[in-house]
Amino acid sequence: MLALGALVAYKGKPAKISAITTHKFDLQFSDGSSRKVREKDFRFIHPQYEVINDNCSAGTMDFLQDFEDESLTLKEITEWIFDDYSAQNAWCTYLLAEDGLYCYWTKDTLFIRPREQREAIHNQRETKRIELESLNQCVVNINNNSISEDDSRWLQEVELVAHNLSKHAKLLDAFSLDSNPESAHKFLLKIGYWQETINPYPRRHGILQDERYIHEIITSDRKDLTHLNSYAIDNSGSNDADDAVSIDGDRVWIHIADVASQVECDGVLDKYAQNRISNLYLPDQIIHMLPPSLVPICSLGENDKSRALSVGFKLVDCQISDIEVVQSVIKVEKLSYDNADQVLGQHSELSQINTLTIEHKAFRNANGALRLDLPNVDVRLVDEQVLLKKQEVSESREMIAEMMVIAGRAVAQFALENNIAMPFVTQGEGSFSDEVLQQKTHLTLSQMFKAARCFKRSKISPKSAPHAGLGLDSYLRVTSPIRRYLDLVVQQQLLSFINNKPTLDEAAIKSRIAQTNTVISKINKATRLSIDHYKCLFLKQNKGWKGIGTVVEIHGNKVTVLISELGMMTQLKLSEKPTLDDEVQLRVSSIDVENRLVDFKPL
Repeated sequence: MLALGALVAYKGKPAKISAITTHKFDLQFSDGSSRKVREKDFRFIHPQYEVINDNCSAGTMDFLQDFEDESLTLKEITEWIFDDYSAQNAWCTYLLAEDGLYCYWTKDTLFIRPREQREAIHNQRETKRIELESLNQCVVNINNNSISEDDSRWLQEVELVAHNLSKHAKLLDAFSLDSNPESAHKFLLKIGYWQETINPYPRRHGILQDERYIHEIITSDRKDLTHLNSYAIDNSGSNDADDAVSIDGDRVWIHIADVASQVECDGVLDKYAQNRISNLYLPDQIIHMLPPSLVPICSLGENDKSRALSVGFKLVDCQISDIEVVQSVIKVEKLSYDNADQVLGQHSELSQINTLTIEHKAFRNANGALRLDLPNVDVRLVDEQVLLKKQEVSESREMIAEMMVIAGRAVAQFALENNIAMPFVTQGEGSFSDEVLQQKTHLTLSQMFKAARCFKRSKISPKSAPHAGLGLDSYLRVTSPIRRYLDLVVQQQLLSFINNKPTLDEAAIKSRIAQTNTVISKINKATRLSIDHYKCLFLKQNKGWKGIGTVVEIHGNKVTVLISELGMMTQLKLSEKPTLDDEVQLRVSSIDVENRLVDFKPL
């Protein structure tokens, strides 16, 4: 059969055998080219070569029903279809075989597909044909700025890529674009399918969304502390207050929203919280650690009386003693920081608490505490407009922040005294210069920027150790069980202990710390990228922005500039050699929203 002059197929092209050697065949193609190949690399079609073409009109295929699940030669099928086994007809049969609808090659014969297979393949091809028509029409619509509802399936594929939930979108291929989140994001913005205010970063980093949950309130016996004046001081409009403070003679009370009484250790809600670990406070939304329906049940000050886990102790000469932990019912007065600042000097109880916190902060500073007040801004999206507000330091904020530190110190001490396993927060001593240690509270921006790199990273561990940054021998976080999972774990441990129930051991605490560390990195990244996104959008919405940056680092002919108003950093080349803490007038030269990049230039 494989004689000189035979018609064969090589890589889908017709060729003539022009010469035969021991192990190779010379194939000659219609364009005059030739090639030496082995027998296994081509397929015999017809003993006589002639110039053929791909324009085939198949005859009847009715014969197939008589040969289902059987194998025939190419010659036999050609004769059934065309009656005549010519080179041209044989080539048409070959093309039919290569198509694969009716038959497929098994070595040198063709296996006839059963009817069910042919119908299934036909339906698949018809579906693909319709999909391709739909995709092509979507491309036309986008180019004509006339997107229709029928295009949504292709655009939703692109959205999945933008959210990093898929690695491929056919529409991006159609526009010769990369299938990556940034490219998809840019494309959706360009065609107007997404608004620039859309935040893709929570979904892109696997942040679980809020879910509906029906919860029955669990009641328990509580100590009546409603005679105390309990103050929950927070940002204006906050509706998830999870701490309040009181003073009763020589006894300080810190009340914490009793979430643990509603969220049983290792229960369904506990697993829910473990998968989320923390609230996300983003410019455009809040994503909750707990089901939102549970927040008003636990939050302090939502009703006339609130359920709390209260920690009472004496604080004399900055030493904590006589610690008591009880489940309580309290009456809460909610104040904003602004309101608290206005009454702080005249309010006897708040003044007492403020005095204690000032003394305690001085105690920590003497014990090596160091806090850097680098500028930061709050970023919010309101009615599609991005608003930036510099975070202000106020007396009441400082007081509440210090009370939360005191609470963490008191509960850590209580846990150690009673051998309760806890997720302690520790931090080794930093490598600060003498200049920083001597000045502490009077550092320039460049000094704070440099000192920030000298801190050792804080760690969470079931083993207690000093927290050098806070100047404490032992510390843990406890006052935010609504919004931080390990605070909830601390509360669960306290609740089990005071109710004489088994507490988690160190191994279980270590496991929860590991779970927290796994999820918190995604939370931190989603939060940071979301904020960067809206800062870029703020500058885009405020065209012509000009502001001041402070030189905080000099490296060669470049400087690092901190823009306090925006809470942003940039690197610049300056024409004149600057000194640290010089101020530089800046303008925006370019903004790339989807990649969160802003290029600043000196005026």
